[in-house]
Amino acid sequence: MKESITPMDPYSEADLYKSGIFVLMSQVDSYTMKETVEFILRQNTEKKKQKRLQMLVCSDGGDMNAAFALIDIMKASAIDIHTVGLGVIASAGLLIFMSGTPGHRVLTPNTSILSHQWSWGAWGKEHELFAQMKEYQLTTDRMINHYNKCTGLDEEKIRKFLLPPEDVWLGAKEAKKLGICDSVKTIY
Repeated sequence: MKESITPMDPYSEADLYKSGIFVLMSQVDSYTMKETVEFILRQNTEKKKQKRLQMLVCSDGGDMNAAFALIDIMKASAIDIHTVGLGVIASAGLLIFMSGTPGHRVLTPNTSILSHQWSWGAWGKEHELFAQMKEYQLTTDRMINHYNKCTGLDEEKIRKFLLPPEDVWLGAKEAKKLGICDSVKTIY
């Protein structure tokens, strides 16, 4: 028997909101994360709350700080957030996808996943560069901790399979084996 996700019928943004569905198909930045955070906050303050929220994610990543802002809101949500990954999920987009409620993180079969060490640029005076190095280490530690909580892998395996020096591309089934998702299903 073929598993599938409940089909979506809504055609307008208002209908999607009423259904508890948010589509994140963009770069991760403070503007797009503001929209996503506001969606979750509004849903959590409605008198008649949804039983669950569904976030469809297709993102090639972006700003790590904006991603962690959303991740904190997702984790604080009183409503479970089911994530569905489709198309491509990369970098900060992957961190967001993995933050869905455990047991309800679904990848579609043709989803491509990119996991890699985060990149940054640095410039300034010596003391500024040392301060930026501290932020770099704090962010790396956040990433390792997040991967550990979401996948169950220890730091050694995370660094070996998901955050080595080179980019790691995975198919949906490979991602499931590494604990990135809970299931691989078709949406129709």
